[in-house]
Amino acid sequence: MTALRAFSRGHPHPRAHRQCGAALLAAMLTVMLVATFSVAALWQQWRASEVEAAERGRVQAAWVLIGALDWSRLILREDGLTGGPDHLAEPWAVPLAEARLTSFLSAEKNVASDNLEGLPDAFLSGRVVDAQSKLNVLSLVDGNKPVPASIATFTKLFNILGLPASELSAMTASLVRALATGTDAAGGGDAGAAPLMPQEVSQLVWLGLSPSTVAALEPYVTILPIRTPLNINTASAEAISASLSSLSISDARQLVEKRTRSYFKQIADANAALPSNGTPFNAGQHSVSTQFFEVYGRLRLDRTWVEERSLLQRDGVTVKTIWRNRGAGLATATPAKP
Repeated sequence: MTALRAFSRGHPHPRAHRQCGAALLAAMLTVMLVATFSVAALWQQWRASEVEAAERGRVQAAWVLIGALDWSRLILREDGLTGGPDHLAEPWAVPLAEARLTSFLSAEKNVASDNLEGLPDAFLSGRVVDAQSKLNVLSLVDGNKPVPASIATFTKLFNILGLPASELSAMTASLVRALATGTDAAGGGDAGAAPLMPQEVSQLVWLGLSPSTVAALEPYVTILPIRTPLNINTASAEAISASLSSLSISDARQLVEKRTRSYFKQIADANAALPSNGTPFNAGQHSVSTQFFEVYGRLRLDRTWVEERSLLQRDGVTVKTIWRNRGAGLATATPAKP
Protein backbone atom coordinates (compact mmCIF):
# COMPACT_ATOMS: atom_id res chain seq x y z
CA MET A 1 0.00 0.00 0.00
CA THR A 2 2.85 2.36 0.90
CA ALA A 3 4.51 1.56 -2.42
CA LEU A 4 1.26 2.24 -4.32
CA ARG A 5 0.89 5.67 -2.67
CA ALA A 6 4.48 6.47 -3.55
CA PHE A 7 3.87 5.45 -7.19
CA SER A 8 0.78 7.65 -7.34
CA ARG A 9 2.68 10.62 -6.01
CA GLY A 10 5.43 10.15 -8.65
CA HIS A 11 3.08 9.55 -11.59
CA PRO A 12 0.08 11.87 -12.13
CA HIS A 13 -3.34 10.33 -12.59
CA PRO A 14 -4.45 9.69 -16.23
CA ARG A 15 -7.32 12.16 -15.68
CA ALA A 16 -4.75 14.92 -15.06
CA HIS A 17 -3.08 14.03 -18.38
CA ARG A 18 -6.39 14.40 -20.18
CA GLN A 19 -7.08 17.76 -18.51
CA CYS A 20 -3.64 19.09 -19.49
CA GLY A 21 -4.15 17.91 -23.10
CA ALA A 22 -7.57 19.56 -23.30
CA ALA A 23 -6.19 22.84 -21.96
CA LEU A 24 -3.34 22.77 -24.47
CA LEU A 25 -5.74 22.04 -27.34
CA ALA A 26 -8.03 24.88 -26.24
CA ALA A 27 -5.08 27.26 -26.13
CA MET A 28 -3.98 26.21 -29.60
CA LEU A 29 -7.51 26.66 -30.96
CA THR A 30 -7.70 30.10 -29.38
CA VAL A 31 -4.40 31.14 -30.94
CA MET A 32 -5.52 29.80 -34.32
CA LEU A 33 -8.85 31.66 -34.16
CA VAL A 34 -7.15 34.91 -33.13
CA ALA A 35 -4.66 34.53 -36.00
CA THR A 36 -7.47 33.77 -38.48
CA PHE A 37 -9.49 36.78 -37.38
CA SER A 38 -6.40 38.99 -37.55
CA VAL A 39 -5.56 37.83 -41.07
CA ALA A 40 -9.18 38.32 -42.15
CA ALA A 41 -9.22 41.83 -40.70
CA LEU A 42 -5.95 42.71 -42.43
CA TRP A 43 -7.24 41.31 -45.74
CA GLN A 44 -10.47 43.29 -45.44
CA GLN A 45 -8.47 46.44 -44.71
CA TRP A 46 -6.16 45.80 -47.67
CA ARG A 47 -9.09 45.06 -49.98
CA ALA A 48 -10.91 48.21 -48.91
CA SER A 49 -7.75 50.21 -49.55
CA GLU A 50 -7.31 48.66 -53.01
CA VAL A 51 -10.97 49.26 -53.93
CA GLU A 52 -10.71 52.87 -52.78
CA ALA A 53 -7.51 53.38 -54.77
CA ALA A 54 -9.05 51.80 -57.87
CA GLU A 55 -12.18 53.91 -57.60
CA ARG A 56 -10.13 57.05 -57.07
CA GLY A 57 -8.03 56.21 -60.13
CA ARG A 58 -11.13 55.50 -62.20
CA VAL A 59 -12.71 58.83 -61.27
CA GLN A 60 -9.49 60.73 -61.94
CA ALA A 61 -9.07 59.00 -65.30
CA ALA A 62 -12.68 59.80 -66.20
CA TRP A 63 -12.15 63.49 -65.50
CA VAL A 64 -8.95 63.55 -67.57
CA LEU A 65 -10.70 61.87 -70.51
CA ILE A 66 -13.63 64.27 -70.21
CA GLY A 67 -11.13 67.11 -70.40
CA ALA A 68 -9.55 65.55 -73.48
CA LEU A 69 -12.99 65.24 -75.10
CA ASP A 70 -13.76 68.89 -74.35
CA TRP A 71 -10.43 69.86 -75.89
CA SER A 72 -11.32 67.90 -79.05
CA ARG A 73 -14.68 69.64 -79.22
CA LEU A 74 -12.91 73.00 -78.93
CA ILE A 75 -10.55 72.13 -81.79
CA LEU A 76 -13.46 71.05 -83.99
CA ARG A 77 -15.37 74.20 -83.10
CA GLU A 78 -12.41 76.38 -84.05
CA ASP A 79 -12.11 74.46 -87.31
CA GLY A 80 -15.80 75.08 -87.93
CA LEU A 81 -15.26 78.81 -87.50
CA THR A 82 -12.76 78.86 -90.37
CA GLY A 83 -15.08 76.82 -92.59
CA GLY A 84 -13.95 75.23 -95.83
CA PRO A 85 -13.25 71.57 -96.64
CA ASP A 86 -12.19 69.04 -94.02
CA HIS A 87 -8.94 67.25 -94.81
CA LEU A 88 -6.07 65.39 -93.15
CA ALA A 89 -3.75 68.41 -92.95
CA GLU A 90 -5.95 70.19 -90.40
CA PRO A 91 -5.08 70.40 -86.68
CA TRP A 92 -7.87 68.02 -85.61
CA ALA A 93 -6.33 65.25 -87.76
CA VAL A 94 -2.97 65.28 -85.91
CA PRO A 95 -2.95 62.40 -83.39
CA LEU A 96 -1.63 62.82 -79.86
CA ALA A 97 1.11 60.28 -79.26
CA GLU A 98 1.34 58.85 -75.76
CA ALA A 99 2.76 61.60 -73.55
CA ARG A 100 3.32 61.97 -69.82
CA LEU A 101 0.41 63.85 -68.27
CA THR A 102 2.70 65.93 -66.07
CA SER A 103 4.30 67.37 -69.21
CA PHE A 104 1.01 69.12 -69.96
CA LEU A 105 0.81 70.48 -66.42
CA SER A 106 4.42 71.71 -66.38
CA ALA A 107 3.73 73.63 -69.58
CA GLU A 108 1.29 75.81 -67.65
CA LYS A 109 2.97 78.84 -66.06
CA ASN A 110 0.80 78.66 -62.95
CA VAL A 111 1.90 75.10 -62.06
CA ALA A 112 5.24 74.95 -60.28
CA SER A 113 7.50 71.97 -60.94
CA ASP A 114 7.72 71.28 -57.18
CA ASN A 115 3.98 70.65 -57.13
CA LEU A 116 4.38 67.88 -59.68
CA GLU A 117 6.66 65.78 -57.48
CA GLY A 118 5.05 62.65 -56.14
CA LEU A 119 2.35 62.52 -58.80
CA PRO A 120 1.91 59.07 -60.43
CA ASP A 121 3.18 58.48 -63.95
CA ALA A 122 0.10 58.83 -66.14
CA PHE A 123 0.24 58.82 -69.94
CA LEU A 124 -2.39 60.30 -72.24
CA SER A 125 -2.90 59.55 -75.94
CA GLY A 126 -5.70 60.11 -78.41
CA ARG A 127 -6.84 61.00 -81.89
CA VAL A 128 -9.78 62.40 -83.83
CA VAL A 129 -11.06 60.45 -86.85
CA ASP A 130 -13.36 61.70 -89.58
CA ALA A 131 -16.33 59.34 -89.24
CA GLN A 132 -17.38 60.21 -92.78
CA SER A 133 -14.11 58.86 -94.11
CA LYS A 134 -15.90 55.49 -93.92
CA LEU A 135 -18.96 54.12 -95.70
CA ASN A 136 -22.08 54.56 -93.57
CA VAL A 137 -24.00 51.31 -93.11
CA LEU A 138 -27.19 53.34 -92.58
CA SER A 139 -26.93 54.52 -96.21
CA LEU A 140 -27.95 51.02 -97.31
CA VAL A 141 -31.58 51.73 -96.41
CA ASP A 142 -33.87 54.70 -96.98
CA GLY A 143 -37.58 54.73 -96.20
CA ASN A 144 -37.33 51.10 -95.01
CA LYS A 145 -36.20 50.06 -98.49
CA PRO A 146 -32.71 49.11 -99.76
CA VAL A 147 -30.92 51.83 -101.76
CA PRO A 148 -29.57 50.33 -105.03
CA ALA A 149 -26.61 52.74 -105.30
CA SER A 150 -25.47 51.98 -101.75
CA ILE A 151 -26.00 48.24 -102.27
CA ALA A 152 -23.70 48.47 -105.31
CA THR A 153 -21.10 50.37 -103.24
CA PHE A 154 -21.06 47.80 -100.44
CA THR A 155 -21.09 44.92 -102.93
CA LYS A 156 -17.92 46.30 -104.50
CA LEU A 157 -16.33 46.80 -101.07
CA PHE A 158 -17.12 43.17 -100.18
CA ASN A 159 -15.51 42.09 -103.46
CA ILE A 160 -12.40 44.20 -102.79
CA LEU A 161 -12.03 42.67 -99.32
CA GLY A 162 -12.92 39.14 -100.48
CA LEU A 163 -15.97 38.86 -98.23
CA PRO A 164 -19.06 36.70 -98.92
CA ALA A 165 -21.82 38.61 -100.71
CA SER A 166 -24.44 36.48 -98.96
CA GLU A 167 -23.60 38.20 -95.67
CA LEU A 168 -24.23 41.61 -97.25
CA SER A 169 -27.70 40.47 -98.32
CA ALA A 170 -28.40 39.17 -94.82
CA MET A 171 -27.17 42.40 -93.23
CA THR A 172 -29.29 44.56 -95.53
CA ALA A 173 -32.43 42.53 -94.85
CA SER A 174 -31.83 42.67 -91.10
CA LEU A 175 -31.14 46.41 -91.28
CA VAL A 176 -34.48 46.98 -93.03
CA ARG A 177 -36.26 45.05 -90.28
CA ALA A 178 -34.36 46.83 -87.50
CA LEU A 179 -35.13 50.29 -88.88
CA ALA A 180 -38.78 49.34 -89.54
CA THR A 181 -39.04 48.11 -85.97
CA GLY A 182 -37.70 51.41 -84.67
CA THR A 183 -40.30 53.28 -86.73
CA ASP A 184 -43.10 51.02 -85.53
CA ALA A 185 -41.96 51.32 -81.91
CA ALA A 186 -41.96 55.11 -82.19
CA GLY A 187 -45.53 54.90 -83.47
CA GLY A 188 -46.61 52.40 -80.83
CA GLY A 189 -46.42 49.34 -83.11
CA ASP A 190 -45.31 45.83 -82.25
CA ALA A 191 -41.52 45.47 -82.18
CA GLY A 192 -41.73 41.76 -83.00
CA ALA A 193 -38.53 39.73 -83.21
CA ALA A 194 -36.49 42.13 -85.35
CA PRO A 195 -32.78 42.59 -84.49
CA LEU A 196 -31.58 45.49 -82.40
CA MET A 197 -30.17 48.47 -84.26
CA PRO A 198 -26.37 48.47 -83.76
CA GLN A 199 -24.51 51.58 -82.65
CA GLU A 200 -20.96 50.43 -83.36
CA VAL A 201 -19.39 48.39 -86.14
CA SER A 202 -18.53 45.56 -83.73
CA GLN A 203 -22.28 45.12 -83.17
CA LEU A 204 -22.96 44.35 -86.86
CA VAL A 205 -22.97 40.70 -85.84
CA TRP A 206 -26.51 41.48 -84.66
CA LEU A 207 -27.44 41.93 -88.32
CA GLY A 208 -26.04 38.58 -89.43
CA LEU A 209 -22.37 39.28 -90.16
CA SER A 210 -19.72 36.86 -88.94
CA PRO A 211 -17.05 38.17 -86.53
CA SER A 212 -14.35 37.74 -89.19
CA THR A 213 -16.34 39.81 -91.70
CA VAL A 214 -16.94 42.53 -89.11
CA ALA A 215 -13.21 42.65 -88.33
CA ALA A 216 -12.38 43.03 -92.04
CA LEU A 217 -14.99 45.78 -92.53
CA GLU A 218 -14.16 47.81 -89.42
CA PRO A 219 -11.51 50.10 -91.04
CA TYR A 220 -13.86 51.00 -93.91
CA VAL A 221 -17.42 51.26 -92.56
CA THR A 222 -19.20 53.09 -89.78
CA ILE A 223 -22.70 53.51 -88.32
CA LEU A 224 -23.95 57.09 -88.04
CA PRO A 225 -27.35 58.38 -86.90
CA ILE A 226 -28.29 59.66 -90.36
CA ARG A 227 -27.40 58.88 -93.98
CA THR A 228 -24.13 60.68 -94.79
CA PRO A 229 -21.88 61.20 -97.85
CA LEU A 230 -18.30 59.95 -98.05
CA ASN A 231 -15.61 62.61 -97.53
CA ILE A 232 -13.19 62.03 -100.42
CA ASN A 233 -10.56 64.19 -98.69
CA THR A 234 -10.20 61.69 -95.82
CA ALA A 235 -11.53 58.35 -97.10
CA SER A 236 -9.33 55.34 -97.79
CA ALA A 237 -8.59 54.12 -101.31
CA GLU A 238 -10.80 51.07 -100.68
CA ALA A 239 -13.80 53.19 -99.65
CA ILE A 240 -13.34 55.60 -102.58
CA SER A 241 -12.99 52.78 -105.09
CA ALA A 242 -16.13 51.09 -103.72
CA SER A 243 -18.10 54.31 -104.02
CA LEU A 244 -17.50 54.55 -107.80
CA SER A 245 -18.36 51.58 -109.99
CA SER A 246 -15.72 52.37 -112.64
CA LEU A 247 -12.83 53.30 -110.34
CA SER A 248 -10.24 50.58 -109.77
CA ILE A 249 -8.41 50.24 -106.50
CA SER A 250 -5.12 51.23 -108.16
CA ASP A 251 -6.65 54.42 -109.58
CA ALA A 252 -8.15 55.15 -106.16
CA ARG A 253 -4.71 54.87 -104.58
CA GLN A 254 -3.33 57.32 -107.13
CA LEU A 255 -6.16 59.70 -106.23
CA VAL A 256 -5.26 59.43 -102.55
CA GLU A 257 -1.63 60.17 -103.44
CA LYS A 258 -2.66 63.32 -105.32
CA ARG A 259 -4.81 64.31 -102.38
CA THR A 260 -1.84 64.29 -99.99
CA ARG A 261 -0.14 66.97 -102.09
CA SER A 262 -3.24 69.14 -102.42
CA TYR A 263 -6.59 68.43 -100.83
CA PHE A 264 -9.80 68.81 -102.84
CA LYS A 265 -11.54 72.11 -102.24
CA GLN A 266 -14.68 70.94 -104.04
CA ILE A 267 -16.00 67.82 -105.73
CA ALA A 268 -15.12 69.22 -109.16
CA ASP A 269 -11.42 69.20 -108.16
CA ALA A 270 -11.67 65.51 -107.29
CA ASN A 271 -13.45 64.76 -110.58
CA ALA A 272 -10.61 66.45 -112.45
CA ALA A 273 -8.18 63.99 -110.84
CA LEU A 274 -10.18 60.93 -111.97
CA PRO A 275 -9.32 58.90 -115.07
CA SER A 276 -11.14 60.11 -118.17
CA ASN A 277 -14.44 58.52 -119.22
CA GLY A 278 -15.03 57.29 -115.67
CA THR A 279 -17.98 57.69 -113.34
CA PRO A 280 -17.67 61.08 -111.57
CA PHE A 281 -18.19 61.84 -107.91
CA ASN A 282 -21.63 63.22 -107.09
CA ALA A 283 -22.96 65.41 -104.30
CA GLY A 284 -25.47 62.78 -103.26
CA GLN A 285 -22.84 60.24 -102.24
CA HIS A 286 -19.67 62.31 -101.85
CA SER A 287 -18.48 65.44 -100.07
CA VAL A 288 -15.34 67.36 -99.10
CA SER A 289 -16.62 68.30 -95.63
CA THR A 290 -17.71 66.39 -92.53
CA GLN A 291 -20.33 66.55 -89.80
CA PHE A 292 -19.40 63.51 -87.69
CA PHE A 293 -16.11 62.79 -85.91
CA GLU A 294 -14.95 59.94 -83.68
CA VAL A 295 -12.72 60.84 -80.71
CA TYR A 296 -10.49 58.19 -79.12
CA GLY A 297 -8.74 58.82 -75.80
CA ARG A 298 -6.60 56.56 -73.59
CA LEU A 299 -5.10 57.18 -70.16
CA ARG A 300 -2.49 54.71 -68.93
CA LEU A 301 -1.37 54.50 -65.32
CA ASP A 302 1.36 51.91 -64.83
CA ARG A 303 -0.25 48.72 -66.24
CA THR A 304 -3.82 49.96 -65.92
CA TRP A 305 -5.53 51.78 -68.76
CA VAL A 306 -8.83 53.54 -69.26
CA GLU A 307 -10.00 54.44 -72.75
CA GLU A 308 -12.98 56.29 -74.14
CA ARG A 309 -14.54 56.50 -77.59
CA SER A 310 -17.03 59.22 -78.48
CA LEU A 311 -19.04 60.27 -81.51
CA LEU A 312 -19.36 64.02 -82.07
CA GLN A 313 -21.62 65.88 -84.47
CA ARG A 314 -20.65 69.34 -85.67
CA ASP A 315 -23.27 71.72 -87.02
CA GLY A 316 -21.54 74.97 -87.89
CA VAL A 317 -19.72 75.94 -84.68
CA THR A 318 -21.94 73.78 -82.44
CA VAL A 319 -20.34 70.47 -81.49
CA LYS A 320 -22.42 67.98 -79.51
CA THR A 321 -21.73 64.51 -78.18
CA ILE A 322 -23.92 61.78 -79.66
CA TRP A 323 -22.64 58.92 -77.49
CA ARG A 324 -19.66 57.92 -75.35
CA ASN A 325 -18.28 54.47 -74.49
CA ARG A 326 -15.62 53.75 -71.88
CA GLY A 327 -13.56 50.67 -71.10
CA ALA A 328 -10.70 49.70 -68.79
CA GLY A 329 -8.23 46.89 -68.30
CA LEU A 330 -4.67 45.80 -67.61
CA ALA A 331 -1.96 46.26 -70.21
CA THR A 332 0.07 43.07 -70.71
CA ALA A 333 2.25 44.67 -73.38
CA THR A 334 2.94 48.06 -74.89
CA PRO A 335 -0.46 49.72 -75.23
CA ALA A 336 -1.85 49.95 -78.74
CA LYS A 337 -2.87 53.23 -80.27
CA PRO A 338 -6.43 54.16 -79.33
